[in-house]
Amino acid sequence: MTARAGKGLWPWGAGAKPVSKGQGRSRRGGEPNSSSKDPPAGHNRVDFDPLRIFQLLDRHGVSYVVIGGVAGRLYGSPILTDDLDICYERSKRNREALAKALRDLQAAPRDMDLELPFQLDAATLGLGDSFTFSTDAGKLDCLATPEGTAGYGDLIKKAVQFDVAGCRIKAVSLEDLMRMKKAAGRAKDKADLEILGALQSELDDREKRGRHQP
Repeated sequence: MTARAGKGLWPWGAGAKPVSKGQGRSRRGGEPNSSSKDPPAGHNRVDFDPLRIFQLLDRHGVSYVVIGGVAGRLYGSPILTDDLDICYERSKRNREALAKALRDLQAAPRDMDLELPFQLDAATLGLGDSFTFSTDAGKLDCLATPEGTAGYGDLIKKAVQFDVAGCRIKAVSLEDLMRMKKAAGRAKDKADLEILGALQSELDDREKRGRHQP
């Protein structure tokens, strides 16, 4: 039986449970809802709703791995976050799928002059590596090659699948998440590493106990 986290627990509470490790794309887990706090241009302030983002990425068949603070939360980190970071696969087909999902989210670049033209399509996504967006479901950062990694193909190998409110999500392994934190080397990353290291030790102990049970 697969454990599920209710939406009321997401993303701040415990409740998301790992399902399996390995390669693959997230599976559709229901229709996006309409809750909407940190907006694109022309929007009122919207609630951070990562589940809605996951559902739209899944609806369009986007291949990606969750990284950053939300990945840490999935493993039980107490550190709160108000944005979602993903590492996306760079093929043209996947960039087209990602662009469609971003348009559905009414995404707009956070770090550029909104007076400048910005065409949200596969070609534009192919011109850069990392993009930061405001959406009608909160902040979404899309990275092709996170620091300390070789990108999606590197991270998907050890990715862990979680079930959150019926939506199956691939998250970077704790080992790889710590690798990215070490590469970034910021003060906040060093603090995060202590927590992630403790979570890794707890998981290792749990696996050892499981192997020794009859």
